[in-house]
Amino acid sequence: MSPGKVTDAIGWLQSAKERLLSLAEPDERKPAERPRVGLALAGGFARGIAHIGVLRILREAGIPIDLVAGTSVGALIGAAFCAGTPLGEMERIGATTSFTDFGRWTPSWLGLATNQRLEKFLAKFTGVKTFEEMAIPLAIATTDINAGISVYYTRGPVGLPLRASCAYPGLFVPIQYEGRTLVDGFLTSPVPVEGALLLGADVVIAVYLEASNLEEPRTFTDVLSRSFNIIQRHTDLTWRQQADVIIEPDVKPFVWDDFTRTPDLVAAGAAATLAALPEIRAAISGEKRDSAA
Repeated sequence: MSPGKVTDAIGWLQSAKERLLSLAEPDERKPAERPRVGLALAGGFARGIAHIGVLRILREAGIPIDLVAGTSVGALIGAAFCAGTPLGEMERIGATTSFTDFGRWTPSWLGLATNQRLEKFLAKFTGVKTFEEMAIPLAIATTDINAGISVYYTRGPVGLPLRASCAYPGLFVPIQYEGRTLVDGFLTSPVPVEGALLLGADVVIAVYLEASNLEEPRTFTDVLSRSFNIIQRHTDLTWRQQADVIIEPDVKPFVWDDFTRTPDLVAAGAAATLAALPEIRAAISGEKRDSAA
């Protein structure tokens, strides 16, 4: 074979290799340097402000967050974070929030209020309106109240899935979307670990916000939320087995509409995350999985 033909053959082989690599999945072309880390954020009305403290410590500690799944207020905080809203701005808005920012009393047979204002409330954090615009992949958990199953949204408009995820049964009117009747994601995904796994997480950090029943209920919403909390304590807790790390901020002293206590809620989230950092680092490095094996 002449030198020219040898050169042509080598060039063809290199070109073929490049074409094959371009068709391969990313994980096949280049070994992952670290596992993909997902965050699963629970609901809890104002108590969800604690998620801001969690995010702040994770960022300061250099813990990567590759994707987020959220339920209810966890979906709202997740959407703002994934869209790139500064944490300081999120905290500022949280401190001035009231029920009328996202809810309007319109008693009906399906609920006492509508959360139609929630879409405008999200606009205070970001101008992003679709999942595709998010800087970090996001999954929002909702519940199909007719089928009794979780439905996750990761594509298309964010507004209606977010409203659905926050449509607390009995309080807010259900959302009609894509042929489904949707309500709050906490019914079937109290902590949406499954959503993080669906997005491709290898390690899932779950944040759970447990409410307290120590004081007498003050309002109808107290009675309603406490009833659902009791049900959840006696239902399937599969998410605990699926999560690699569980962060549980001490938010029991706070009630559902304690927005004025935003600094304390952020501090509670930060303190719990600081305590969990060694376990988080072990999970990401694989030490926790190796020891479990």
